[in-house]
Amino acid sequence: MADRHYENFPVASLLLPRGLRKHVAALYAFARIADDFSDEPEYEGVRRERILDWRRQLAAVGEKTPEHPVFLALGATLKELDLPKQPFDDLLSAFLQDTEKSRYATFAEVLDYCRRSANPIGRVVLMIHGYREEELFRYSDAICTALQLANFWQDLSVDLKKDRIYVPEEDFKAHGYSEADLRMGVYNERFKTLMKFELARTRALFNQGKPLSARLRWPLSLEIRLTWLGGMQVLKLVHKLDFDTIRTRPALTRRDWIPLAARALLGA
Repeated sequence: MADRHYENFPVASLLLPRGLRKHVAALYAFARIADDFSDEPEYEGVRRERILDWRRQLAAVGEKTPEHPVFLALGATLKELDLPKQPFDDLLSAFLQDTEKSRYATFAEVLDYCRRSANPIGRVVLMIHGYREEELFRYSDAICTALQLANFWQDLSVDLKKDRIYVPEEDFKAHGYSEADLRMGVYNERFKTLMKFELARTRALFNQGKPLSARLRWPLSLEIRLTWLGGMQVLKLVHKLDFDTIRTRPALTRRDWIPLAARALLGA
């Protein structure tokens, strides 16, 4: 179920053990539909209502008969694997935030959003595979946050059309650039310096999480390695564009994924 919403995080692949696929599918079905509520045009005007209803149905899992088939599958996964509801509720809180907040004053605010919008996915995937060590969660959080940030820089022009800006206001000020400049499509040295700064700390987060794959069993180790390589490749694509994500949206293609898959297999 890894579609365009999760293009840099290809966890739900055929490499997964057959017995775990239904659990990963339940996670992604839950997250994808909730993400659609916060993002897709068809839900304009009812976004908050739909997400709150999704949250209500999540809270009722295990207590009442599910109203939606997604929660039937999710309930079975939660029960069979003894998973907590909190990561799923965290995701919904982030999607709800997307309906209420479109600007971020500080990087700390952006990181808090990533903690709820991205990190729960990695943590649940680890738990589905039987991992619950806090150190592994920290590695996973670093990778997932980095993936979310990479997506922000990758989708700068796309998010702007939705009136969402994830570049912190403090970073605009520090680099002499502004939201007004961004809206006018000003591409100059100040913008490039700003993006270099954002990419550098995103890369640092990827590197913090790099040890994770070596701590996992195959095939999840390969999946996480490929995910890590994919995220780093996005940063390279932005760099190759001379950081101009105002006019161009870089995206990974099959031509990118084939050598990345080879590198992941070889552990390079």
